[in-house]
Amino acid sequence: MKLDVIRHGRPYLLGSAALILAGIIAMIVSWQKTGLPLHPAVDFTGGTRLTLELVCESKGNCGKPIDIVSVRQVMAEKGYANSTIQLVGQDGRGVLVQTIKLETEQRAQLQKSLESVIGKFGQPDPQKIQIDEVGPAVGGQLLTSGLLALGLSFLGIAVYLAFRFQLDYAFFAIVALLHDVLVTVGIFAILGLTIGVEVDSLFIVAMLTIIGFSVNDTVVIYDRIRENLKIMGDTHSFDDLVNISVNQTLARSINTTLTSLLSLVAIFLFGGATLKYFALALIIGFISGAYSSIFNASILLAWWRDRQIKSTPKPPEIAEA
Repeated sequence: MKLDVIRHGRPYLLGSAALILAGIIAMIVSWQKTGLPLHPAVDFTGGTRLTLELVCESKGNCGKPIDIVSVRQVMAEKGYANSTIQLVGQDGRGVLVQTIKLETEQRAQLQKSLESVIGKFGQPDPQKIQIDEVGPAVGGQLLTSGLLALGLSFLGIAVYLAFRFQLDYAFFAIVALLHDVLVTVGIFAILGLTIGVEVDSLFIVAMLTIIGFSVNDTVVIYDRIRENLKIMGDTHSFDDLVNISVNQTLARSINTTLTSLLSLVAIFLFGGATLKYFALALIIGFISGAYSSIFNASILLAWWRDRQIKSTPKPPEIAEA
């Protein structure tokens, strides 16, 4: 069975547009409620940061690392399940927790609970206890740096594709990448409104990964279109060449996406709280990237080329002698 993407192009694009529109509406609602299009984690809003470490009794052999799962359980019991938790120090014998802004009494209670849980792995070192406030300016700087990285990535990809292919190829590849970003951000906006899903600095990392994955798939399809144009351009229309190229690369696109999703689903289910929504963002983005590469980027390029052909004036016919 051959896939005719050009003939059914309008429903494919309308489906993408509907999903993006729903996400934009969710972002607008979120902006009205929280002042931001997504539900931000403490990475962006600031909060309280606690660092605790265990005493190293023997240099070079301090003991077993802290079990971060136990720390997460305590944080969840105290109502801070969305906090950022990571192991620090030598041999993972310290823990850093960043959570919402806490009052003095709340800090003391949380510190006591953390000392109790990490005390199972050694003696807490009172000289290495650090408690400080992280202002929203740090989160704003992190967000600005992330958005700058995304912008530079788009620019670099556009320049690369313009040199490797042509300007219209590059333009519609960027449109497809914007589709993937908007779909992922929109779904997370919806999840933030419905079940309170927050985005942290890993979300920006996920966005960069998604555009890298998606553009690779688009390049494969565009490269096949260019090759077929050289071989069959005189005997086939551009629409036919796009359909042929998409079908030739379809199995490769689906298999690559599925093999990537297998590991991402495993991380989402068993990778712990820290990586759960990072993996979810990649799952959404990879599916969206495969869809936009197969359908959106190819369909828009074919429509544009058809429009160019129709708008090109035909040479006048030579009158018969």
